[in-house]
Amino acid sequence: MQNKEILERLKNGEPIHLHDPEYSKINAIVSKTIQLSQQLNQSSDIAQIRHFLGEITGKEIEKSTTIFPPFYTNFGQFITIGKNVFINHACSFLDMGGITIEDDVLIGPKVNLITENHPLHPEDRRAIITKPIVIQRNAWIGANATILPGVTIGENAVVAAGAVVSKDVPANTIVGGVPAKFIQSIHKQS
Repeated sequence: MQNKEILERLKNGEPIHLHDPEYSKINAIVSKTIQLSQQLNQSSDIAQIRHFLGEITGKEIEKSTTIFPPFYTNFGQFITIGKNVFINHACSFLDMGGITIEDDVLIGPKVNLITENHPLHPEDRRAIITKPIVIQRNAWIGANATILPGVTIGENAVVAAGAVVSKDVPANTIVGGVPAKFIQSIHKQS
């Protein structure tokens, strides 16, 4: 028997196996999220979309935040979204490791935020291991970028369209490419 509850172990990045005696708790959340996601993605009203995303995350979504459907998440309960955030069409958030999006963040279409991974060893590969993603204030994630587990995108940073980000991005910088590399610093306007 585990000392910590499965959701705590999941968010802490401990390996979670399909045969874990508490795995049914994860499946129950996933099933509810699938149902709510269908309702969210059939909504044509921004307020309804915020409502359903709030149901998925278990947290109120600020009125200043806009999400364009379709929006995809497999879990939802470990997503935190700040104020004045914009999330464009067809984004996918795999959040079992935790996704924090701070205020004033822009997320382009088809962005993938992936907090989940699997061990490399074939006998253990079906286990889930997670690391959180943090997108700090006023960052901009370009279209079709992918942010991998454990990455923090710094304040005011820009991730170019199509980038695959596997390492932290410092504040006030632009990164791009596969894998993403430093392009330039962002200097304050005079």
